[in-house]
Amino acid sequence: MFERILVPTDGSKVAQAAVETAIDLADKYGAEVHALYVADTDAISYSLGAEQVDRIRQGRFSEMDDLREDAEAATGYVVDLGAEHGIEVTERHAGGIPHRQIGDYVREHDIDLVVMGSHGRSGVSRRLLGSVTERTLRSTDVPIMVVDYAGTKD
Repeated sequence: MFERILVPTDGSKVAQAAVETAIDLADKYGAEVHALYVADTDAISYSLGAEQVDRIRQGRFSEMDDLREDAEAATGYVVDLGAEHGIEVTERHAGGIPHRQIGDYVREHDIDLVVMGSHGRSGVSRRLLGSVTERTLRSTDVPIMVVDYAGTKD
């Protein structure tokens, strides 16, 4: 049913709940898993210079220790959980507008299911969907499973 599953992650508790769901589905269907971390350049551009924002857009986090560590921890969680289930995970770190990066990744890698959290680190735990999740729902043509994590205060 599903061959390629994308799980966008920012490392938050709700994203980790989505990761667990994605790995479970991949295990059940024998699907590939792709983990995508997107640094939102609009959200961080005010505190960084233009040169640093350009590096982030190009996925060059190596010179930005905190951002690189966040990205590696977020996708590393997916890799580690996948390994526990014998599932190889493809990792990608990108910079830009999150819902656009997710949509581009879906098209470029022929993803047939996106599993994502209802809100992330920058979102407030609430009944409404986070803006990235909502925009992704509106801008992609593949099924999206939205996972919530009750009790999350991220």
